[in-house]
Amino acid sequence: MRRERVPRRLVVGETVWLWSVAHAHTAVRDAEGRRVHPDCRELLTLRRADDRHAQLRLVFRSGDGRFASDGTGADGGVGTRDRDLNLHEPGAVRRLLDEAAARDLLPDAQGVTEVDGWPLFDAVAPAPSSP
Repeated sequence: MRRERVPRRLVVGETVWLWSVAHAHTAVRDAEGRRVHPDCRELLTLRRADDRHAQLRLVFRSGDGRFASDGTGADGGVGTRDRDLNLHEPGAVRRLLDEAAARDLLPDAQGVTEVDGWPLFDAVAPAPSSP
């Protein structure tokens, strides 16, 4: 069984990438004082194994016909009504990484580069099957 919170390895050519998936949300109080989480999002963080301080974080926020796991089901799922990706699948991560590289989004400096993941999703998520 895989240990949670331990980054996974993805080898692309001679470069070793480490990646992890997390769920995050903003907790606020509603008018009755109950905690609500209006801002659910899935985070895919990638970094080269040889440069732990330069990270690319793809953020998938729920809303406008797009969903990110809400914490009640399996985490790592992002999608639309007819397309989805599981961010725990290495193939999905590889496609997102390749698309980020093609768009010159890979970090080359220290710190976290945070990017909206949905444009990358639109480019790499499988098209719906025809009936």
